[in-house]
Amino acid sequence: MDGAPLSGTDEEAGKGTTPLTPMMAQYHALRREAGSALLFYRMGDFYELFHEDAVLAAHCLGITLTRRGQQGGEDVPMCGVPVHAYEGYLAKLIRAGHSVAVCEQTEDPAEAKKRGSKALVRREIVRVVTPGTLTEDTLLDARAHNHLAAVAILPGGGAVAHTDLSTGDLFVQDAEEEAVGDLLAAIGPAEVVLKQTDGGSALEKQLGQRGVPVTPCHGSLFDSQRGERRLKEAFGTSTLDGFGSFSRAGLAALGALLGYLDLTQVEERPRFKPPIIAAPGSIMAIDQVTRASLELTAARDGGRAGSLLHAVDRTVSAGGGRLLSRWIGAPLTDRAAIKDRQDTVEWFLGERDARAAASDRLSGAPDLARALSRLELGRGGPRDLAAVRDALMAARDLADLLRSDAPPPKLLTEGARRLEAADSEGFSDLLGTLGAALKADLPLLPRDGGFIAEGFDPALDEARSLRDDARRIIARLEAGYRDRAGVKSLKIKHSRVLGYFIEVTAANAGAMMAPPLSEEFRHRQTLASAVRFTTHELAELDAKIVRAGDQALALELATFARLTGSVKARTDDLRACADALALCDVAAGLATLAEEKNHVRPVIEEGVAFEIEGGRHPVVEASLPAGARFVPNDCRLDQEGEARMLLVTGPNMAGKSTFLRQNALIAVLAQAGAFVPAASARIGIVDRLFSRVGASDDLAAGRSTFMVEMVETALILNQATDRSLVVLDEVGRGTATFDGLSIAWAALEHLHEASRCRGLFATHYHELTKLSETLPRLANVSVAVREWEGEVVFLHEVREGPADKSYGIAVARLAGLPRGVVRRAETVLRRLEREREAPEDLPLFAAAPAPHAEPEPDPLRGLLTGVDPDAMSPREAHDLLYRLTDIVGP
Repeated sequence: MDGAPLSGTDEEAGKGTTPLTPMMAQYHALRREAGSALLFYRMGDFYELFHEDAVLAAHCLGITLTRRGQQGGEDVPMCGVPVHAYEGYLAKLIRAGHSVAVCEQTEDPAEAKKRGSKALVRREIVRVVTPGTLTEDTLLDARAHNHLAAVAILPGGGAVAHTDLSTGDLFVQDAEEEAVGDLLAAIGPAEVVLKQTDGGSALEKQLGQRGVPVTPCHGSLFDSQRGERRLKEAFGTSTLDGFGSFSRAGLAALGALLGYLDLTQVEERPRFKPPIIAAPGSIMAIDQVTRASLELTAARDGGRAGSLLHAVDRTVSAGGGRLLSRWIGAPLTDRAAIKDRQDTVEWFLGERDARAAASDRLSGAPDLARALSRLELGRGGPRDLAAVRDALMAARDLADLLRSDAPPPKLLTEGARRLEAADSEGFSDLLGTLGAALKADLPLLPRDGGFIAEGFDPALDEARSLRDDARRIIARLEAGYRDRAGVKSLKIKHSRVLGYFIEVTAANAGAMMAPPLSEEFRHRQTLASAVRFTTHELAELDAKIVRAGDQALALELATFARLTGSVKARTDDLRACADALALCDVAAGLATLAEEKNHVRPVIEEGVAFEIEGGRHPVVEASLPAGARFVPNDCRLDQEGEARMLLVTGPNMAGKSTFLRQNALIAVLAQAGAFVPAASARIGIVDRLFSRVGASDDLAAGRSTFMVEMVETALILNQATDRSLVVLDEVGRGTATFDGLSIAWAALEHLHEASRCRGLFATHYHELTKLSETLPRLANVSVAVREWEGEVVFLHEVREGPADKSYGIAVARLAGLPRGVVRRAETVLRRLEREREAPEDLPLFAAAPAPHAEPEPDPLRGLLTGVDPDAMSPREAHDLLYRLTDIVGP
């Protein structure tokens, strides 16, 4: 594998006063081959690590660091992990950002001894484990894809190829260089393969800042002609015409992806589904900032809870969960494809009995896609064969459910055809064979044995009978030997070194070592308190039992290989079946959601309408306590003769951000193919979705909160089109008042005049509301509040027209600011409102003047100036009295 050695130790191996042992010489050769990966070096029942690998792994895993021999006059650090429990340790290392080269013993020790007593067992690196190449269930999130992506940038354009090795999915999409980052954000890869450059590319640095593992590889891996050859070899074809038209960049990206997998999956080349070529613009473009802002598939803390995906997920299977995540993360822009998805949801919504039965059957179905992938890669076990068996049974039952009086729509008809293959002759034979062959209780690994059912293989039954009857046979021999030797304490025991042997105390050994007993009992070993013997009969039985055990395991492994071969021969059909199961799960789940939450089917149009009646925020609504009601709101953009943009005003806490986000999330759900939380919805296809809601900084990159805000706003202003939906909240609030107002004013004008997009623009700058008089496609709406007995009541209703004021001080009072601070804020506000500008000498606090400073104006005089007692209401007089009290003090 490409990469530099982890340390200088390998290069200096053998230097110094202590020569390398043959074993360490073998280790160092393999260590160089592993490159930058840590080396798991198989020694018996452990994977051992040496030198700096051991130091690093011991620290990361929290295990003991020991020593083994010396090299160059210094102790060699060593640590190890047991083979039977390696996956947990491997997971920790992968999560810590390391790759691991797994080195196995690829030769039987007995075969090695035939070459000489000191011959080393042959060892080879069989796999390099990286974040993007995981297949083990224990290392993966069952409901999330684990994508490996490769990016190729050529003079004529770029492309991104990606696969989930655990399921066999393979995709490629062309993209302009500046759009690659957004495409990767939609994929959410666990690892990205990039062309190695001096100093690292801008994309590599960007991904590094986002915490995405990046693997730079030699440029030869990205050659488009090599990529074409690799693709033909992978699918065994002489031409790629049957898959579609690939660009040079697409071939380069696919070639790099396949080449990287050849390097890491040393023993077995993975088998993929035919590559899907995604047309540019086929999914709604959503940049990383927008994804984080809207929390589409992950909440701000990185977990699922609190995300849109979590709120709408009613799937009951791992495959369904992964497919729904893909739908939510990459909404479509093709109206026909969206309609096909909606039709599947609507069918299950109407067929309640079929939906309930399907969900019940799917909830017990195993993860067929990942079981197939492990079997293909030679990492499968008996439980994966059982997963194929059980999934086929679920598919057969589901095919029956789809034979309804109401004909299923297009996608379900295609899915039913794949599921009905479970009733075909080939699948029925496979299902019958797996059902007869496998026991109910299965081990994880084939080498553990005991997974083939009794009666399936007579030769195996015979070998097991002899092996399992050993205890009864040994007990009978032991009783006979006691009688003949006259030693009641005689016992037959077993050890891994000696096998079966007879043991007596030292006091009883003398008679057995003398004729005539010595003719039958041959001395083997003398210990401090016991003497051990064997007999010709016991030695033969020992060898026979060992052979029977080995034979039984060999027969089971041979049967496992035959069963695996039968499954692999039908991999393509089985994967199609897995896809159909996932589709039914997603559609049934979305139908259940629509029924539970009263979602409706949105009308998807080619135009630029955006008309939501009674829209609701799906995540907020899902989090409300029992009995609480979400206040729905309308949102109408680009109706004939009406606005394409809404300027949203109102106080903090009133629900402006919720209103902005809910409409963006409704657009995502609609184009994902789901029903939406609204009374009705009519949406023209959104090509790009932009959302900037909330404030954040990027201290690592030296960017302040305001700088981050401006960079994100610039991206929106430069990329939004007339088919985009833009959601912006509080542009310009991170700087001085007039600076911020000016920036927000200009940004709003640009979106209206240049981008001409659909948008929601929330602000506290009330001066912007006047723009509706000069910008014909801009309208004012506000979030309603009501004042009651001196308190502010938030109604969460969006109404036409601007807010009358910001109510900021009222919100500050609700937040618990000290009473004196609130009163002082009211005084400052009145002064600002009188002067209509921010004076440079405005004192922050009514404090005593500093020595030798000019005295401040009398605050009492300033407060009473212009007060007309005859014109004051009782409430105003009461407030004035409080303000006077605050100034005078106690």
